[in-house]
Amino acid sequence: MDFRDLAGEAAAGLLSRPVRAALTTLGTVLGITTLVVTLGVAATAGNQIVGRFDELVATAITVEVPESPHAPLVGWTAVDRLTRLRGVESAAAVAESKEGANLSVRSTDIVDPTRVTTQSLTVLAATTGLPEAARGRMVRGRFYDSGHVRRGDRVAVLGDQAARMLGVTALDRAPAVFIGKHAYTVIGVLGDLRRERNLSTAVIVPHTAGRRFGLRDVNRVLVNTSLGATGLITRQAPAALSPGNEDMLQVVAPPSPTRARDQAQDDVNALFMILGLVSLVVGAVGIANVSLVTVMERVTEIGLRRALGAARRHIAAQFLLESTLIGLTGGVIGASLGVVTIVAVSAAKQWTPLLDVRLAVAAPVVGAVVGLLAGLHPALRAARMEPVDALR
Repeated sequence: MDFRDLAGEAAAGLLSRPVRAALTTLGTVLGITTLVVTLGVAATAGNQIVGRFDELVATAITVEVPESPHAPLVGWTAVDRLTRLRGVESAAAVAESKEGANLSVRSTDIVDPTRVTTQSLTVLAATTGLPEAARGRMVRGRFYDSGHVRRGDRVAVLGDQAARMLGVTALDRAPAVFIGKHAYTVIGVLGDLRRERNLSTAVIVPHTAGRRFGLRDVNRVLVNTSLGATGLITRQAPAALSPGNEDMLQVVAPPSPTRARDQAQDDVNALFMILGLVSLVVGAVGIANVSLVTVMERVTEIGLRRALGAARRHIAAQFLLESTLIGLTGGVIGASLGVVTIVAVSAAKQWTPLLDVRLAVAAPVVGAVVGLLAGLHPALRAARMEPVDALR
């Protein structure tokens, strides 16, 4: 029996029971489709996870400035030099002092025993780029500008929680807050802070108007960098802020989550791989079960072939080829459906689909191998049958 005869007999055996062959193939289709989809979705989801981690890569830097008994290490205009560095998106200098902590702040100069109008809040000074550096926004009003700083205007910006505590709900009438005995006009409310959230309970004033509270020298500088520029700016920021004294400044940058990102991607890939293999095993069991039932139903045919001179290897090869064709057909259909499903899911989620081409090519081969292994036991059982016993 040459290969053409063997292939013809195997095809005839499958086509004689088309419904059963289709249902058996469906098991392999589901298994291969699940395998391709799970691995493809794992790669696509893993890429999205990597993207999310990349967004969290350390782009926020804080430069701590120690006190100096002589001239300040960092001047208020040093931030302008820092923002000229390539990779710096925003920066702001901040001054805090012991005198400015827990100051008595009230929103009215009238003593009202029926309500609490005085709060203990922190007063600090900052440069005009603070909203961007703190990754917040002005929920009301605006932040003070260089004109306010240059003139030393008594203006203040409240954190959103501080504004709520002081009862400042509108700015159309230029409300004032009293810090000790000094009145400051509130021109804005800062909120939605993603960094330096302690600013939500603070009163922020220009450094030229806050010297009476000890807010003279810069204590720290907030820097936001573009993605991937953290390492470079970490090395360059001290020299830009304080040339000659860069060793005295301390740069604090959050650790990069690279290891956690890689571990999460590996865990996702391993999970989906296990799910795909389980589905494939289920499909293999279905092929083996149907092949075994087919052998039991075709005992008479097997006996007749053996009586006409077919060798055991011919019987085994026929049933192995039938199960292999089922697996190969299921692999081709499953790989196609899997690729289409991955593209559809990615389009629905607005993701970039990722699929290894080798997986799509190898899926039919995997289906054929699964069918071959699943039909091994039924084929050997058919080959062991004696002609007389089979005919009887």
